[in-house]
Amino acid sequence: MPTPQINRRAALQLIGATAGAAVIEKAAGSPIKATLPAKYAYVLSLNMATIRGHKLGFVKELETAAAAGFRSVEIWADSLQGYLSHGGTISEAKKRIDDLGLKVEDLISFNKWVADDEATRKDGLEQMKRDMEMMAALGCKRIAATGSGSSNNSMPSLNVIAERYRTVLEIGDQTGVVPQLEMWGFQKNMSNVAEVIYIAMKSGHPSARVLLDIFHLYKGNTSINTLPLMNPNAAEILHMNDYPATLSSAVIQDKDRIYPGDGVAPLKQILQILLKNREKPLVLSTEVFNAAYYAQDALIVAKTAMEKMKRVMDHI
Repeated sequence: MPTPQINRRAALQLIGATAGAAVIEKAAGSPIKATLPAKYAYVLSLNMATIRGHKLGFVKELETAAAAGFRSVEIWADSLQGYLSHGGTISEAKKRIDDLGLKVEDLISFNKWVADDEATRKDGLEQMKRDMEMMAALGCKRIAATGSGSSNNSMPSLNVIAERYRTVLEIGDQTGVVPQLEMWGFQKNMSNVAEVIYIAMKSGHPSARVLLDIFHLYKGNTSINTLPLMNPNAAEILHMNDYPATLSSAVIQDKDRIYPGDGVAPLKQILQILLKNREKPLVLSTEVFNAAYYAQDALIVAKTAMEKMKRVMDHI
């Protein structure tokens, strides 16, 4: 398959040349152009990884998030599948979500769309499409597109990943659900902002977006000094977390994530960059995998996540 050409408009959007305008609806219904204030341009969300270790099950996870005050969540594919395998249906899940006043911002899935093995990649694309169709039925417009399926010894080149990402984006065109290219600090060729932005731009697709994470910015050694080169609108979701001063990027692991504001991450600097001139609010979603938190009551953990994020945002 030939490498897709970069769509000029999409490329300019990703690097920031067209940032600054947001569409807001007038009372009469006609759109006007305006710039969203930074204080307005975000929503607080709970990524279910934060209470994943409690093994609550899909419905209880939703109820816990709602009880903690969240109105937006990121759900995990295996939790949803567990619910469906025990007799639940997508329509019932949608009703529960609506009744709780929640919005599903994103599905965390690990479909192997990037794998070199053709059969594995085909299966990954088919599962990705099924997941997207379920998300469309839930009213969710995003799904994570991770580097799952390739090890660092067999990771395709940036240009090949871009071709394969475009294929996933084209499935998104059919379903109305946009795959967010997720940066993993430990994944070769998808470890930092420079790489995922290149892949997104090289895909040549106008819907290309990247999913960023405070922990992975550190793990993948992204320079915060050059982060402003990226158009903030290239990222619609930021996974919120923090890390301690005692662990280098070379040795830190997912389990070492802590609540946002409890560590040494340059949260204020990162958020000020990503909240500027947004076309839509940035989803700030706490995602930690901390065993000490899993040992606590799930509702306390979810409430603490909300409180920690609010405290961080009060100082932006």
